[in-house]
Amino acid sequence: MLEKIVCVAMPQLAPFEFGVICEVFGIDRSEQGGPVFDFHIVAAEPGPIQTKLGFSITIEEGLEAAETADLIAIPASPVGPDADERVLEVIRRAVDRGAWVLSVCSGAFTLAQAGVLDGRRATTHWMYSEQLAREYPRIDVDPEVLFVHDGTIVTGAGTAAGIDAALHIVRTELGAAQANIVARRMVVPPQRDGGQSQFIRTPVVECRSDSLVEITEWMLENLDRELSVDLLARKALMSPRTFARRFRAETGTTPGAWLNRQRLLRAQQLLEETDLGLEEIARETGFGTGAVMRHHFVKVLQTTPTAYRRTFGAIAPLPAEVVAVAS
Repeated sequence: MLEKIVCVAMPQLAPFEFGVICEVFGIDRSEQGGPVFDFHIVAAEPGPIQTKLGFSITIEEGLEAAETADLIAIPASPVGPDADERVLEVIRRAVDRGAWVLSVCSGAFTLAQAGVLDGRRATTHWMYSEQLAREYPRIDVDPEVLFVHDGTIVTGAGTAAGIDAALHIVRTELGAAQANIVARRMVVPPQRDGGQSQFIRTPVVECRSDSLVEITEWMLENLDRELSVDLLARKALMSPRTFARRFRAETGTTPGAWLNRQRLLRAQQLLEETDLGLEEIARETGFGTGAVMRHHFVKVLQTTPTAYRRTFGAIAPLPAEVVAVAS
C-alpha cells in the first residue's frame, strides 16, 4: 500500500530536492485518473525552517505523523552535521515495520546516520559518493547509477534523479500506468531506469541530423523485432563501435539495456490494459517467449508477469496521449 507519504524537512534543506518530493506525492491528480496521496510535511521542531538558499518555509506538523506513514522521504540536506536523533529514530522504525524510505541526493547521509543502509547498496550524488563510502564503509556505495532500490529503501542520486527514484516507487506500488500519469503531469520521461549512469557526456541531445532521436523512436516502434547493435548501427549510418559509444553518451546506458527497459515498460502496459496472453505479449514486446519475459520481470521488477497483472490489471485503459508518454 502507498497512501500516506511523509516528507521530513530539516534545517538547510535543498529546495529543489524538497520540491521533487512535494511534486510527485503532494499533488491531487485524480482528474487525470492518477493517484492521490495523504501527503504530510513534518519537522522535528515545527515552525520556520531555513533552506539552503536562505529563505524559510514554515512547517506545521511534528514527527508524529511519520509513525504511520507508508513512505518516509528525506530530501537533500547539508553533508556533515548530525541529523536530529528524533528523525533518525523515525527512519529506523519505518524500516523495521517495512515502510518505504526514500532519500534524494545527500539525504542518503541521513539514512546512513540512522544505520539503515549498513549492508545495503545505496547511491548519492557523485560529488558525495566517495565521502559516503569513506565515512560509512559498511554501505556498498554505487556512484554511477541514478538510484538504488534495496529492500524497501530507495536512494536517489543528485537533483533530477530524485524524480526517477520517486517515480520508481510509484510504479512499483501502483503500476506503470499511474507512474505515467504523474510523469506526464510533470512533463518528464517515466522510463529512466535506476541503472542508468549519473553522468551523461551529452546531457541534452543536440538538434542535428545525426542525433539518435530518430533511431530511438524507430526502436520503440519495432520492439518486437531482433534489434542487434549491428542492425541499429547500420540504420544510424555508423559503425557498431561508434553507435554504442554515442548511444551511451546520449542516454547514459547501453542499447541493450535501454531496449530491455522499453520492452519491460511495454509489457507492463499490456498486462495492465489488455487481456492478451503472456506468450502474445512476449512476442509483441520482443522477449520472444513467456519464459524469457518472466526471467526479465523477476530480475528487474522482482515479480512475475502473472503476479503483476493480478496486482495492476484492473486499471482502466489510459487515453492515447498518456500511453504515448510511456514510449
